[in-house]
Amino acid sequence: MAAPEPWHGSPVPGRCAYFVERKKRFCKMIPAPGRRFCGEHGQQEHENDRKRIPCPLDPKHTVYEDQLQKHLKKCNSREKPKPVYFVQDINAGLKDVAEIPEETVPISSLSKEELKNLIIKVKKASNGLELHLKEQILSHQALQEALNDPKNGESAFKHLKQQASILGNMEKLHLLGPGRCFVEFGAGRGKLSHWVDVALQNVENVQFLLVERATTRFKVDGKHKRRDSVFERLQVDIQHLCLNKVPILETKKLPVVGIGKHLCGAATDLALRCLVESYTACCDGENEEPAPKRSRTDKKEVASNNSADNESNKEDCKPVAGIVIALCCHHKCDWTHYVGREFFKSVGLGPVEFHYFTRMSSWATCGMLEATTKAPTSEESEDQTNDTGGHEQTFIKTEGDSDTLQGILTVEERKEIGCLCKLLIDHGRIEYLQQRGYKAALQYYTESAVSLENVLLTAVPSPSVIPAPTT
Repeated sequence: MAAPEPWHGSPVPGRCAYFVERKKRFCKMIPAPGRRFCGEHGQQEHENDRKRIPCPLDPKHTVYEDQLQKHLKKCNSREKPKPVYFVQDINAGLKDVAEIPEETVPISSLSKEELKNLIIKVKKASNGLELHLKEQILSHQALQEALNDPKNGESAFKHLKQQASILGNMEKLHLLGPGRCFVEFGAGRGKLSHWVDVALQNVENVQFLLVERATTRFKVDGKHKRRDSVFERLQVDIQHLCLNKVPILETKKLPVVGIGKHLCGAATDLALRCLVESYTACCDGENEEPAPKRSRTDKKEVASNNSADNESNKEDCKPVAGIVIALCCHHKCDWTHYVGREFFKSVGLGPVEFHYFTRMSSWATCGMLEATTKAPTSEESEDQTNDTGGHEQTFIKTEGDSDTLQGILTVEERKEIGCLCKLLIDHGRIEYLQQRGYKAALQYYTESAVSLENVLLTAVPSPSVIPAPTT
């Protein structure tokens, strides 16, 4: 039976003239003398005369034209004052526009010969590299209770296993200790910093900086109230983050430990440059400033001690104590920001090859016959949903899934090529760190069944420049 047509009719004299669609009748409230509508529906009297226009700051939403000026003052899309640690493009990398690759065609549009040439270049460039990474699957006591809690589902358990291994690797590198500032890049909800804090619950003088460009819900860092650790969020893109201008680091100058779990594509390169170029250079510049003037008596007493101390500090101290980052999403890397450009050039590769290798890197984790988008993998479902919003690794038919590949690569060969592309990109990062005085390494930190993105990049200063912790 069809629903009856709504009856509008006429409003009852002396009652509100607003028709309540849900109840199929007019409002029964009594309006003020001289008014057609009650207080609740009073705006309807002028509704037909008002016009909605797109917000000039963000056309995704609209606003009443006569309320525009009022709206602009409180619109969430308005430009907010830049924080003191914001320095435009300080970690962006490439400034030479001539090196930026021109628009390239998709892999699916390449001929078989062009694709074969790319594969030959990948294999040639990877000759001499360590193709089989060491397994460094560790755990940490701080997460044992959570790992054994049956209330945690499969997804949560996989996250906990990864976090436990990251902490285990940090402990092995002697990075968990007092007098440190832990900077979590792409922090999202701050789960990794949370577990580092739990591991250091009896340690003093510990600080956490959680870098995340997006507004994040369900943050866990706000639950930490103990006095010995300080949590601070920096809502800024890593590309524009100048750590040297962060007030906490300006005041205490603690050695920094850079950490991250599934730091997406170019964000890894931005974080590395932020730590070992921008921040280290600023700190080195400060250390070279002349000492304050002293009286002649003071100079005689402390001259020898100061010269010895300055020499030892330069040799034995670096502002970055270590770096531990779980890598992710190589298909989102960008030649402009990539820190391993010199390595690529040294093996005869350039921006065009880099572009295609980033696209081919997805072959390592995407099924060849997957034609429809799957739900995100477990490492992207819990934390990443609310974390950075940048881990939408889509397991679909990729660019190379066209007929171009038929007769050239089997599924296993395709996976092998994808892994080589990832390894090349990561090796460029390793060489970048080694050239700047770090002992850097790649290792598997968890099983592929837990996460397909299971490579951990670690770096600590070479033995001659190990930073002394601040107490």
